[in-house]
Amino acid sequence: MLIRTLETGSFAANCYLVACKETLQGLLIDPGDDAERIIEMVKENNVTIKYIFNTHGHFDHTGANEAVRAAFNAPILIHAADGDLFQKPRESLAAFFSQKKLAKPDSLLTDGQQLQFGKLTATVIATPGHTKGSSCLLVEGVLFSGDTLFAGSVGRTDLPGGSAEELFESIKEKLLILPPETKVYPGHGPDTTIGMELANNPYIKQIKS
Repeated sequence: MLIRTLETGSFAANCYLVACKETLQGLLIDPGDDAERIIEMVKENNVTIKYIFNTHGHFDHTGANEAVRAAFNAPILIHAADGDLFQKPRESLAAFFSQKKLAKPDSLLTDGQQLQFGKLTATVIATPGHTKGSSCLLVEGVLFSGDTLFAGSVGRTDLPGGSAEELFESIKEKLLILPPETKVYPGHGPDTTIGMELANNPYIKQIKS
């Protein structure tokens, strides 16, 4: 599996290019900003984009959706519970970037739904807490965790739609059950593993206690 990471925008959100090495068919995760750089990353790796996946509806993860969709003619996918955030400048944080609305998603996802690209299968894991529709993507034992789980931290819950109770339940019930060697690529910051977070993340220790 091919994985490329690009840090985008003033909030340093991670955009991921994930592709099947055999077929070079792939998906983009969270194109938040710097559309031209994202498009160049895809072209440099000769990947055909099948899907654009948003882990949640905040602007720093979705701001380049329209430009990327136009470039690759690929559908924008997001969990159904965040599907209306494109119409809500405050809840999506677009208002803080002087944006009125975001690109409308093409398809709404549900927990457990699978996406096929090349010879790979990605599974949607609903993890509400940071937003109502926050979700992670599990691909061949690699987790793309959005703003649910970070190296040494977890997603904030003080924004519209956030819930600390839901976030901790999502992490405990959906993520900590994964094998400790599971590689985690978060929405911001460096990659980690489930095992490293179990051992070192103070929020995880609080959840487990």
